[in-house]
Amino acid sequence: MAEANTLVDQDQFSCSICLDILKDPVTIPCGHSYCMGCIKDCWDQDDHIGVYSCPQCRQTITPRPVLGRNTMLAEVVEKLKKTGLQAAPPAHCYAGPGDVVCDICTGRKHKAIKSCLVCLASYCEIHLQRHYESPPLKKHKLVKATGNLQEKICSNHDKLLEVFCRSDQQCICLLCAMDEHRGHDTVSVVAERTEKQKQLGVTQSKFQQRIQEREKELQDLRQAVQSLKRSAQTAVEDSERIFTELIRSIERRRSEVKELIRDQEKAEVSRAEGLLERLEQEIAELRRREAELEQLSHTEDHIHFLQSCQSLCAPPGPGDLPSITVSPNVSFEAVRKSVSELKERLEDVFKAEFKVCGRVEEVSVLEPQTRQDFLQFWDRTPSSKMTTLAPTERGLSETPSRIWE
Repeated sequence: MAEANTLVDQDQFSCSICLDILKDPVTIPCGHSYCMGCIKDCWDQDDHIGVYSCPQCRQTITPRPVLGRNTMLAEVVEKLKKTGLQAAPPAHCYAGPGDVVCDICTGRKHKAIKSCLVCLASYCEIHLQRHYESPPLKKHKLVKATGNLQEKICSNHDKLLEVFCRSDQQCICLLCAMDEHRGHDTVSVVAERTEKQKQLGVTQSKFQQRIQEREKELQDLRQAVQSLKRSAQTAVEDSERIFTELIRSIERRRSEVKELIRDQEKAEVSRAEGLLERLEQEIAELRRREAELEQLSHTEDHIHFLQSCQSLCAPPGPGDLPSITVSPNVSFEAVRKSVSELKERLEDVFKAEFKVCGRVEEVSVLEPQTRQDFLQFWDRTPSSKMTTLAPTERGLSETPSRIWE
């Protein structure tokens, strides 16, 4: 205990700037001490403002004081260095939150490193020395510092719990074993710990095996997810490509149908315009002859009337002008209807083939790799047979057109 009384806190003789033992200690007006070099360097940085402060308490000092060596403090520090008494426990040896404190220390408690199950107390490194040096104390049972020593004492007899009752599955003291637990299956806590340790090892092995199995399943599942993502990305890219080709094909067919309709329109309009011209000529000729007949009917020259009547009164024969028949039903309704039917069939195919089921592995998506594959699928689908424009009236019936080839 005398040795403990000579111990000093090293922090009391440390410079708060360099955190080392004071060198040429000086004490400033507020009472705090520093190394002369450290406080000078600190205040040199404040020369431009002319106001100086203590690094610890922040008290301001004006003007800059003249620093003088604290002779008494310097002698104490030198003496401590020579005697080696500055070997007091460093700051990390003091008990902090959650640490087991030494039951012997007074004032600021040190951190305990061992607990004695006989003394029912915890000791720091210094106060534990007696258990290593005193023969009676050497026989005591020392364990790692613990703060729940009372839990190891029997509440009925204030004795150490040294026996385990297997019948009641609880720790008891020797007096309990001879009293209320007489006749029970009892063993020492060490023997029971050994047995439980074996069971714990078996259980740990099972847990480790289960963990390995689960980790394997986890790895497989992650690989499956990655594979699924790659497969989905490939399907998206292939679908985009195929649909792009399909759209281009449809656009091409649309242009062909449009061009065909315009060609047929042009041919029919050209033929009709020729007939219009001939009809206008025929009407003009008939009007001319009608005018001549009107003029002849009012002439008073009987000889001229009789001579001209025979040639003017003859009706026009079939050989004079061709017979012209105009159909009022010429239209492209059949083309529009065929294109509309093709659209409905395409929509039916998409609805039938692109059904997403509830589970990922049941997703069935058509994935033709080339345009030829798509066309082969198309030919196998009853609802997407080749659509041909129905024959229309004159002209259109002569040139049937296929929307899809």
